[in-house]
Amino acid sequence: MRIIRAKDYDDMSRKAANVISAQVIMKPDCVLGLATGSTPIGAYAQLVKWYDKGDLDFSKVTSVNLDEYKGLTRDNDQSYYYFMNHHLFSKVNINPDRTFLPDGTEKDSDKACGDYDRIIADVGGIDLQLLGLGHNGHIGFNEPADTFEAGTHCVDLTESTVKANQRFFASIDEVPRQAYTMGIQTIMLAKKVLVVVSGEDKAKIVKEAFFGPITPKVQASVLQLHRNVTVVADEAALSLVK
Repeated sequence: MRIIRAKDYDDMSRKAANVISAQVIMKPDCVLGLATGSTPIGAYAQLVKWYDKGDLDFSKVTSVNLDEYKGLTRDNDQSYYYFMNHHLFSKVNINPDRTFLPDGTEKDSDKACGDYDRIIADVGGIDLQLLGLGHNGHIGFNEPADTFEAGTHCVDLTESTVKANQRFFASIDEVPRQAYTMGIQTIMLAKKVLVVVSGEDKAKIVKEAFFGPITPKVQASVLQLHRNVTVVADEAALSLVK
């Protein structure tokens, strides 16, 4: 595991964008595993700036996202498709037909998850998977559990996650209680993994996930076993790590 220390959020975003852009430049037809949430927004903004300058070409890139809320349509402004389209897809020349997320409108969970696993297999697997890090160590919507889930699965969101997401909705009653998420095995099969972390409130989980025991109670801890992981974190997030 390689840890890159950044000064602050903006520096973290630039350093993370450097890793992603290098992947696109080295392999123009790469498969990028993408993440949502507040932490990657700065990296996406930096990628858009470099695209606008003519430094990046996404025309041959394929993307597969970590997760999507069950029950939300793509035009819902809280869906992860909407998020990705707003922050990246609509701002670069990526082919919309090559951008994939789990189908949140599919009510049959087994079908939705099976379909998404087949999509990931059909595109040849993931070259670089971008991840954020939840306060409880979740990656994607892989919440603390007794086991590591293998493939895409439907998750009942924890109360802490529902409360954390409440700020994005008009009321807590509107917050989805389930989501489809990529499994740990799929993430671990990515050739490279990039984790972005920012803020003092993440310092405790950074120490637990990357320097503590490997356990499904802290899902991100399994990344210690991956052969090619880069963690880009700001000083605040690394404040408990020597």
